[in-house]
Amino acid sequence: MSEPQSSTPSEPPISTNPSERGNVNLVYILYLVALVLGITAIIGVVMAYMGKDNAPDWLKSHYHNQINIFWKGLLYSVVSALLCIILIGFLLLFLVLIWYIVRVVKGMQALSNGQPYANPASWGF
Repeated sequence: MSEPQSSTPSEPPISTNPSERGNVNLVYILYLVALVLGITAIIGVVMAYMGKDNAPDWLKSHYHNQINIFWKGLLYSVVSALLCIILIGFLLLFLVLIWYIVRVVKGMQALSNGQPYANPASWGF
């Protein structure tokens, strides 16, 4: 006899509305395009602020991650740019770039797996 398979209650439900996931994914894509164009990050953070209130709980973590990526990345970039005067800022700007890309890619991976972003308020990776 085979045992009945049960789903674990800890898994978030994958949204049946493709536009909900599509908007979150679009913001991540805009963030990546911002590495070349810059202005698309501002469009992305506005979209994240607009979408976070009506989103399911597991997508809210992605919106909070995106908002945090924008503001913390801006803070890290300004501090690094100021420190370019003493040359350490150039290394820090490179590290900010790595941090930014890692956060966006991790968010896209979690979104494609139907999972919330783990610890979106983190200051690190």
